[in-house]
Amino acid sequence: MKKLNILYIKFSVFVVFVAMMTASCKKDWLDRKPLGQLTEEDLDPGSLEGQVFAIYGGGLRHEGISGLPYIAVHNMRADDASKGSSPGDGEDAARIFDEFQYVTDFWLINSYWTGQYNLINLSNNVIAAADSIENKTPLTMINVGEAKFFRAFAYFNLVRAFGEVPKIDFKINDPSEAIVPKSTIAEIYQLIDADLDEAVAALPPTWESQYIGRITKGAALALQAKTFLARQMWAPALASAEMVMGSGIYDLSTPYNQIFRESQENGKESVFEIQAFYSQSNTNVGITYASRQGVRGAGDWDLGWGWNVPNQKMADAFEEGDPRKDETLLYTGQSNSPYGEILPSNLPRPYWNKKVYTDPDIRRSTGSKAGQWFNMRVIRYADVVLMAAEAANELGGSANTEKALEYLEMIRARARGGNPAVLPEVTTTNQGELRAAIQHERQVELGMEHQRFFDLVRWGLAAENLPGYQHKHRFLPIPQPEIDKSGGVLIQNPDY
Repeated sequence: MKKLNILYIKFSVFVVFVAMMTASCKKDWLDRKPLGQLTEEDLDPGSLEGQVFAIYGGGLRHEGISGLPYIAVHNMRADDASKGSSPGDGEDAARIFDEFQYVTDFWLINSYWTGQYNLINLSNNVIAAADSIENKTPLTMINVGEAKFFRAFAYFNLVRAFGEVPKIDFKINDPSEAIVPKSTIAEIYQLIDADLDEAVAALPPTWESQYIGRITKGAALALQAKTFLARQMWAPALASAEMVMGSGIYDLSTPYNQIFRESQENGKESVFEIQAFYSQSNTNVGITYASRQGVRGAGDWDLGWGWNVPNQKMADAFEEGDPRKDETLLYTGQSNSPYGEILPSNLPRPYWNKKVYTDPDIRRSTGSKAGQWFNMRVIRYADVVLMAAEAANELGGSANTEKALEYLEMIRARARGGNPAVLPEVTTTNQGELRAAIQHERQVELGMEHQRFFDLVRWGLAAENLPGYQHKHRFLPIPQPEIDKSGGVLIQNPDY
């Protein structure tokens, strides 16, 4: 995708956020102007879609959803990532996320919890408002589908991170209404399943170009597959993943070395991507995702906090000659493609996360090194293909094994980049060997993309790969401030 188009998309996102800030948008779907042409006189305060824009513009930009709390909970706990930064920076976070010395009151965990429930609250507002509309239009149902996707997304984050959590599936009119006891994991998943079923039924396969970044049927199906995989529900996981694959909307045509460049945001592989916009004229509806992980240096290399870095285990995970290694790791003291920038040799870590490496031309044009404009890729099509491969292999039988091998080869063929001398095709039909191959492929294909920790937990491989990890560490402690606010209604997780 050309840079000009990306700038147009980013501007469209900005207008969506402006519409969100005024809590408004035009009611008549058929008469809508493109987002880039909306003015205040077009806006209808209090509309349902205005509340949906509040989810995109406010809910997704919360630190707990697209900032350091999300990064810490989802990726820093993995075996192939570390807290990063300089040794003296965030030692308390390193003990928690690298060494599993959990505490019950820590700012990153507290913010993660708050971010999920903020997203749930905004979603509940949309669903409640739609319930009061007698004659629901197709757009009304799409808006509800978007809200139900986001509610399911937030609850899936919560149930994996904390286990049992309060189920709040209603609009909060008074803060006291939010004080409810925890629901069981099964009850949370029941809500997730129902929400995603409705989202799949209601959401469109695609949006017009001015709405790029809005949630689609494919995103709902991909999230559905992910929730099924977490429960080892192989048949429905395969069915949902294959529906995404059969849609013809997504593909692996983007070369791996371009996926994480700004020019390829919202490309053919994008299933769910959080949008960001920033300009030098102080227009900032960006996110902190890149800056929290950017290289921690000085001068031109003061790109961020330097948290969440690949470690030696990540570097060693790649097969000989795998091109994905140099697209996952930035190397201290070396020249790094595609921009030819040489990282200083005195940086505090040998490796940095290349999947948040920003374009120096954009840094100069915006007058910022913090990457506020950099989108967050949440679900890529490659993840969907690998989920299908895993589910097919676990189901077993010759036909499913053939599928699993085919899907695995799709990923390796793209990664190979036309070089037949690397990444040989996996041909084993032994279920255990193929399982190990798929698990390895997830690690290297999706390295630093917030999948590894939860993958290890659901595979039952966390204890053998994570020093200091015990079974109780699969769940974080409930934030103590939330327990205090509840007056004891909210009970702490066992062992904390």
